[in-house]
Amino acid sequence: MKKEELKKLIDTAAGRIPADTVIKNCQVVNVFSGKIQKGDIALCGDKIAGIGEYQGVKEIDAQGRYAVPGFIDSHIHIESAYVSPEELGRLLVPHGAATIIADPHEIVNVCGIRGLDYMMEAAKGTALDIKYMLPSCVPATPFEHAGAEINAPEMEEPIQREGILGLGEFMNFPGVIQADESVLDKLMTAKEEGKLIDGHGPGIDGKDLNAYSAAGILADHECSTVEEMEARLERGMYILLRQGSACHNLRPLLKGVTPENSRRCLLCSDDRQPKTILKDGHLDNHLKICVEEGLDAVTAIRMATLNAAECFRLHDRGAIAPGYRADVVLLDDLKDFRVEKVWIAGELTADNGKYLPEVAPYDISSVKGSVIVKDFSAEKFKMHLTSDEVNVIEILPGGVVTKKAAAHIQLDENGEFVRNPKEDLVKVAVVERHQGTGNVACGFLKGYGIKEGAVALSVAHDSHNIIVVGVNDEEMEFAVNSLIAQEGGIVLVKEGKVIEQMPMPIAGLMSDQSGEWVDEKLTSIHEKAYTELGICGDVEPVMTLCFMSLAVIPEIKLTDMGLFDVTTFSFIPVEISR
Repeated sequence: MKKEELKKLIDTAAGRIPADTVIKNCQVVNVFSGKIQKGDIALCGDKIAGIGEYQGVKEIDAQGRYAVPGFIDSHIHIESAYVSPEELGRLLVPHGAATIIADPHEIVNVCGIRGLDYMMEAAKGTALDIKYMLPSCVPATPFEHAGAEINAPEMEEPIQREGILGLGEFMNFPGVIQADESVLDKLMTAKEEGKLIDGHGPGIDGKDLNAYSAAGILADHECSTVEEMEARLERGMYILLRQGSACHNLRPLLKGVTPENSRRCLLCSDDRQPKTILKDGHLDNHLKICVEEGLDAVTAIRMATLNAAECFRLHDRGAIAPGYRADVVLLDDLKDFRVEKVWIAGELTADNGKYLPEVAPYDISSVKGSVIVKDFSAEKFKMHLTSDEVNVIEILPGGVVTKKAAAHIQLDENGEFVRNPKEDLVKVAVVERHQGTGNVACGFLKGYGIKEGAVALSVAHDSHNIIVVGVNDEEMEFAVNSLIAQEGGIVLVKEGKVIEQMPMPIAGLMSDQSGEWVDEKLTSIHEKAYTELGICGDVEPVMTLCFMSLAVIPEIKLTDMGLFDVTTFSFIPVEISR
């Protein structure tokens, strides 16, 4: 802030000069005192000058609505919304979002630092203030080929950037607990710059949790039980209560929020697809759930604002108070949390559900062309089996956890799988799409239910190779080639024809279209997956498939390097020897 700007702010606060904007007749929620006070909010530039009685160059009558600080989502993956950063801003701001803490883990696993560069530049095209964490696990595991490898030396430059708050969720918690040398180097890269380290530690307890916390891990969004939550709170960690499109942990964890620990509790999405945003909203929906579960409204608002700001050292925001950043949300009430207007950094950015700034998309050419597949043909799907007993990935209902199962299959004279239409067992493959290795690994999938055609995705956590499932090799080949031609995304094929598709040219992870377009496409994809391909009605056809290659979620998954047993952290053969 320049000296003349400071003088103007002080003069405005003192009432000597009119404010740039005054939001009059508010009920201001004070997250410091917990009280609600009537008054005007005076804005000066991008700062709040004061609360009281003020005159302004521009005056807006709040008509008694509640004024709360702009919401802060403490952990979100933009890529999981399948839209660009600018477009996500357009979707979230009308729901009260002023700041998000984004972890670009997905695109950096595909494009490396070039992907981070794109995300940071694209973030400039939205009023939403997007702060980034530097992904800590690229590749996510050593059991697959990703598009990049980022170790401590590669982190030294980006960790220093303005707008990079620290290291993103440290999913390699075994490496932290065991004090692995390469992990220590990454941790020290953040510590030496005074930057934060976010966490990801499902199921850790006891001395292992002590070790994880002692390493300086700030927070965890992976708690699923109150007991896990309390164990981390007792060790000084922040807890991010998650309510996304896939994971719904908010309601169960709210049972563990108390007056004593609420200041260490934050709200986050992790993932939030356009359908969820357009139907339910964002953190406004989180707040509604909090109140439904009996939490005091002001406490809930504090979790969505001040707590997050303090946790991530954003000391200029999170409250409506003199000198704070002018992020203000007008709400109709403190029950449904319907957002009327949103100011970000002093500018009116959303009014009655409409995003006001012009959306200015950033050039995506640096992250296009990310689907690089060599030496591919249907021949790569040939398995040449000698045993008719095989290990199988069995989908368990309601999630992405799988069971290691066995099955008896029929083979032809060449040792190739012959599908029985009466049995829910099909071939699944992962095709490497980053380094041109030519890797294709095949396995068997049970519980997906596909009866016709094939489905192929370039979104396959966490390395995002191509994953494809189908009723025969020819349909699978056609699906993969169609996906390559459209530069990634989602493809559904049947009888050698594309029946639905969603191109995602931004690193094969995100569309360059609107959130509404993405929602319509996903709705159509789901409908045709069920009605034309026969996929099981209780299986989410896209999200389920994209997690079948994630080699850190039990019990068994498939990467481009082979069938992987997560319980033993080792590759296993497809065939079961007799």
